[in-house]
Amino acid sequence: MNTALTGILQILSPGVLLLMLGGTVIGLVAGALPGISATMAVALLVPFTFSMPAISGLALLGAIYMSAIYGGCFSAILINTPGTPSSIGTCFDGYPMARQGRGQQAIIVATVASVLGGLFGVAALAFLAPPLANVALKFGPPEYFWVAIFGLTIIATLCSKSLIKGIMGGLLGLLISTIGIAPIGGDVRFTFHTPALQGGVELVGTLIGLFCLPEVLSMILDGSRTYETVDVKQSKGVFGTTFRQVLAQPMNLLTSSVIGTVVGIIPGAGGSIANLVAYNEAMRSSKHPEKFGTGIIDGVIATETANNATVGGGLIPLLTLGVPGTPVDAVIYAGLLIHGLRPGAELFTRFADVTYGFIFSLFVATLMMLPVGLLLGTALHKLVSKLSIRILAPSIMFLSIIGSYAIRNNIMDVWVMLICGVIGFMLKMLKVDPAPVVLGLILGPLAEAGLVQGLLMGRASGMGWRLFFTRPVSLLLLAMSVFSLVWPIISAQVRKRRAKEVGTGA
Repeated sequence: MNTALTGILQILSPGVLLLMLGGTVIGLVAGALPGISATMAVALLVPFTFSMPAISGLALLGAIYMSAIYGGCFSAILINTPGTPSSIGTCFDGYPMARQGRGQQAIIVATVASVLGGLFGVAALAFLAPPLANVALKFGPPEYFWVAIFGLTIIATLCSKSLIKGIMGGLLGLLISTIGIAPIGGDVRFTFHTPALQGGVELVGTLIGLFCLPEVLSMILDGSRTYETVDVKQSKGVFGTTFRQVLAQPMNLLTSSVIGTVVGIIPGAGGSIANLVAYNEAMRSSKHPEKFGTGIIDGVIATETANNATVGGGLIPLLTLGVPGTPVDAVIYAGLLIHGLRPGAELFTRFADVTYGFIFSLFVATLMMLPVGLLLGTALHKLVSKLSIRILAPSIMFLSIIGSYAIRNNIMDVWVMLICGVIGFMLKMLKVDPAPVVLGLILGPLAEAGLVQGLLMGRASGMGWRLFFTRPVSLLLLAMSVFSLVWPIISAQVRKRRAKEVGTGA
């Protein structure tokens, strides 16, 4: 309790609060700009937290993460283009509201709903993560092997449209993770006689290359793109009225918050799925479903509550098991490693002050979104429409190079980042999601170490490979892995059958 209180008090210091305020503004702007996703925003800032105290660096990343997810609603409402995939559903009713002259009301609804959903997700993180971390204490090498396998089965969910492409991406990530000295045995692999690669590829630079550079190249190739914005008319007293209208839908807020948190906990889902599921559920339970899509605040409440609730939910498996459920969580994982923090029970015991301080910082950052969003939000549409690609693309490229070099002061990390950027762009052209590559890259060492150590344990006990199939937790993780792998296939078959029945009935 004392260590947790110490972390909370550090967050409340003026310096950290000012840093978080800056992170909230940066995330808001990044989320509002189409093409600058939350993943890119966090990835670009991770290297700059290297010289900060751990709690300050994580607080900054958390503030950027939370506000970037929320910031996507501005472009969704004002130009009918979601700034982040998590705001796809906000376009359905937010943009019609703006076209009807209710843009200010739509922004206020999205802001209040995002804050309430974010607070719910952070509360779930605070109460659920510590017990799950205690369960992780019972994990040995076989269990961690199955955790890695379970994480890799997320590929089936991430790439349900093309499982083959997803598997190819995952295998590429596993291959990249084997570069350097083997964690068990010390064999030197795939270094091409380059000493700088003996420690493996640097995770942050790799993530920047896979997620940021392809977007920069896409911006350059699509530089002539223009947006048609909707003017926002300011009205007095609209905040109080709209705030009461949002609070008048407690079931919509609660249901969407639960959906967002649960979907966030499920690895591979994230806000891009949560906002659509919440929107569908709000429409299904509404007394006036025919009004959805015409500019009804119910739809904006559902999507914006759910996508910010996924932030806290998605961090639960990351902090307890080290399994990043979304690309942004993978970048946060890299931020933890930079400061010598490894997910698991140790985070809640030895580094409890940092961990609970980080969780509390998410709570504070969520509250900051309310005034910052209302003050800056209505002016963001001008930035969205007028910021030139000639300024944006070189700036991101510059930050990518500086950030990749800053971690280890190694020029090889910059070359790795550039090579990964080219690979990421080629994958994008082939319509292969980079998320499976990142999963393979992060979970590869965990799977390898768990497998080799588990086989050594099995040999010592006389059980051999059977050790992986006799421990209760291992069996549970195996069952979860099988379910995670086959569920997308089953659900796809069910959808096809229903579609066929509907077609026959018609």
